[in-house]
Amino acid sequence: MDSRRSGARLFRAATVVAGGVVHRPGWLEVAADGRVSSVGPRPPTGGSACRATVDLRDGTVVPGFVDMHVHGGGGASFDAGSPEQVRTAIATHRAHGTTRMCASLVSAPPELLVRQVRALVPQVESGALAGIHLEGPWLAATRCGAHDPAALRLPKQDEIRRLLDAGAGTIRMVTLAPELPGAPAAIERFRAAGVVVAIGHTEADHRQTRAAIAAGASVATHLFNAMRPIGHREPGPVVALTADPRVTVELIADGVHLDPAMYRWVGGLVGPSRIALITDAMAAAGRPDGEYRLGTRPVTVTGGVARLTGSSTIAGSTATMDRLFRMACGVPDGPDDSRLLAAVLQTSTVPARALGIPVHDLSPGTLADLVVLSPEWEVRQVFSALD
Repeated sequence: MDSRRSGARLFRAATVVAGGVVHRPGWLEVAADGRVSSVGPRPPTGGSACRATVDLRDGTVVPGFVDMHVHGGGGASFDAGSPEQVRTAIATHRAHGTTRMCASLVSAPPELLVRQVRALVPQVESGALAGIHLEGPWLAATRCGAHDPAALRLPKQDEIRRLLDAGAGTIRMVTLAPELPGAPAAIERFRAAGVVVAIGHTEADHRQTRAAIAAGASVATHLFNAMRPIGHREPGPVVALTADPRVTVELIADGVHLDPAMYRWVGGLVGPSRIALITDAMAAAGRPDGEYRLGTRPVTVTGGVARLTGSSTIAGSTATMDRLFRMACGVPDGPDDSRLLAAVLQTSTVPARALGIPVHDLSPGTLADLVVLSPEWEVRQVFSALD
């Protein structure tokens, strides 16, 4: 991986995907301030004579991945709060092409959750993290998944105020179950504070889900997973979330949480511009099988699948975004341009747009966060404008 920042540079590669266009061959000019100055199938004329040319040969250049839902990696967890743990998790996912990410926190007791949020604020303010995602604690007990049931509770305005104050503008997204008493007021409070509201870990019916969307909820947290399934008499949240064009649907397309056929079905239903691929990765991402923790709960990873120890309950994933990108491309068949563009949308543009952060799609004027992929679609290099 190479994320060293330098002066003006001119990248050339077999393929460059920028601004929703596939260039073969491709050229990308990056100014000394880290922003893309030009891009296209031919090298720019004129410009700085001092710029360095970086020949990426047979590589494919795509925008840096954006993971809007990730709990940790490399043996480290964001809820641990220490700078060392945060740096380890970020570095692990950076090596796999993720240049922007939200730190997701699982349900925890009130005082602990406030401390965890405060510990992450400096990392967001420095730009190392794109924000904080509170996945709970306002979740349905019957759909809590790997969350500690003892940590679940109803959304109360006093706790919301304390968390927003502790987060100092860094809480980017919350996941809640809209059927809980107090949830409508919580959605209104979070939206007023500029926080994205996601629906997940829920027993909500179709009507309750539609009401939450009308109130401002705009994301489906890992669609299908930990939510009431589709019924022919009670469509439930899945139908409401996919039917509304205002909603971005998260998918954990790792082959464990979701069958590839379901990924393709949802894509045909909502189109590529509403799907955000997420890892939902926990500490074991980028590490071998073994014993880990998700929050306070012990997790055993076997064959790359994380489950609560002694149970069949899946506890996050061990995936990284490059794995999801390859799946979206249709590897090993190799992507055609439509699949390649869809993969770029779903791993970069859509999650950034859903979070309300700048979209860095390598079009002129955007920051040059880029990933270089080999012909086998493995990450070869990562360049980030933040470094």
